[in-house]
Amino acid sequence: MKLKKQYKDINETLSCIRLQVSDGLPWARENCPQFTNAAALYYWLMERVKYKHDPIDTELLQSIDTLLTTRNYWNEPGAGDCDCFVIAWLTLWNCSNIPGRAWIKLAGRNKEYPVHIWAGCDQNGRELAADLTQRKFNDERNYPYIQKIYYKLI
Repeated sequence: MKLKKQYKDINETLSCIRLQVSDGLPWARENCPQFTNAAALYYWLMERVKYKHDPIDTELLQSIDTLLTTRNYWNEPGAGDCDCFVIAWLTLWNCSNIPGRAWIKLAGRNKEYPVHIWAGCDQNGRELAADLTQRKFNDERNYPYIQKIYYKLI
């Protein structure tokens, strides 16, 4: 499913991300592998996604079945931005048997307006970042303000 609307605020976006993850679960279970480690999930997705900015003045959130197929907003499978990549990673996390707790991080140059989001998980006392805008697993950008939010589907 594609969710395209004028950006309101981060709370609404987070609610919509949860909805998109939930909507993508049946497709992911049928069409994607299950993973037992976070790095394998990251690299599988990394081979399939490419960064593309949202349309002007629009928050575009694509579920995994839209992002990775020809139903993609851009008619280009894999084309999306950081929030689309978070949706895809969390969807596959929920379909897999990866130990640890999943989370998302919101980052910005000030406290009020995040400009980037990525997912990851805590395992064995370590944070493992899965930022699909970065070339390597567990690589995070530096921002002055970062908020970590533990993710739970339900």
